[in-house]
Amino acid sequence: MRHHALEITLTRQATRAELARAVRVMPLAANHDRTRLMTLAKAKNPDRALSRVHHRLAGLLPVDVVATHYPDADHCVTLAVDFSPDTDSVIRRAAKQAGQSPSAFVEQSIHRALARHARQEAEHLDHALQVLLARTTPARLLAAAGRALAPTPAGT
Repeated sequence: MRHHALEITLTRQATRAELARAVRVMPLAANHDRTRLMTLAKAKNPDRALSRVHHRLAGLLPVDVVATHYPDADHCVTLAVDFSPDTDSVIRRAAKQAGQSPSAFVEQSIHRALARHARQEAEHLDHALQVLLARTTPARLLAAAGRALAPTPAGT
């Protein structure tokens, strides 16, 4: 069995008492505002690790999403999301209509949304660059980008 690094996103800030109870069940590291946690889970595969953590923390913490922290060989992370009954019903109906399993439907929907976001971000950056290039030369813009990406310590 391998250890899997998992990230847990909570629906709200965990109270100190909730976190103390959860730490008795499994080791957890919390961020500064107790809305995200990290843990290691021993399991044969990431899916089992996610399931194990989700079940152990159910009722102890307001878990929203449990995800693998490191991408796999395909550069993907695995998510475990506990949908409300209404949301689950909508997903199942839409998946059936599309002739897919619910998990495949959600996966493809997420991929499409991420691709759409990447396209929109690229378009936004292209537009912003065109606006900047209308006011300066490519050389000056490139120099400014270099300074922004690799700032030198003050006074050097």
